[in-house]
Amino acid sequence: MTRTTTGLLAALLATTLLAGPALGQEAAIRKNLGERLPQIGKIDEVSKTPMAGLFEVRVGTDLYYTDADGSYLIHGQLIDVKGRRNLTEERTSKLTAIDFGQLPVKDSFAIVRGNGKRQLAVFEDPNCGYCKRFERELQKLENVTIHLFLYPILGNDSVDKSRNIWCAKDRAKAWQDWMLREQAAAPAAAGCDATALDRNRELGRKHQITGTPTLVFADGTRVPGAINAAQVEKMLSQAQ
Repeated sequence: MTRTTTGLLAALLATTLLAGPALGQEAAIRKNLGERLPQIGKIDEVSKTPMAGLFEVRVGTDLYYTDADGSYLIHGQLIDVKGRRNLTEERTSKLTAIDFGQLPVKDSFAIVRGNGKRQLAVFEDPNCGYCKRFERELQKLENVTIHLFLYPILGNDSVDKSRNIWCAKDRAKAWQDWMLREQAAAPAAAGCDATALDRNRELGRKHQITGTPTLVFADGTRVPGAINAAQVEKMLSQAQ
């Protein structure tokens, strides 16, 4: 047996020995949590965290933390104090990221400011108070294209208002007239095709968008809830 072959076999054996305990811990966590806390649901992933003895348990996009045998469960934020990083937030951002290039922009309308080079998608309901406040913050942005996805999830009146805005001759103006000036759009024509609203709600369900406004940046980062213009500017820069 050559020295090279011996080295490869030794490396393979070491990897197997190291993997064994990790796989055993994962199996123990899955088994014990499944038996002791069945309401947690299907566990999609178990992985080590940077903190010794602490494991991440992922159920969909929900994150929990547990010990090596699943005797204790924590639902909260894991902070790297030395590095000043919120590890839970970073992980959640990756899990909930949306491929910006795959967004069906045909089901949105664009609001362009300045050169429009920077890209932002926003899901909003016309009856959402937070959205109206957020729209005032968006007025402060320059050199951005905002792809506005009407996302009526607050009842039938939201659907009616969204249909009227979608069917308006100038959608961007109708939207801003309502959100900024409380000027309602004219009733939609009977033959107007507003099926984009149905597709937007289906898109939102697919990506678990449960509230408005929800922002999606060009790098896929998703932000649920209203943030101020300075925060949007910072994230637009990071996304580039």
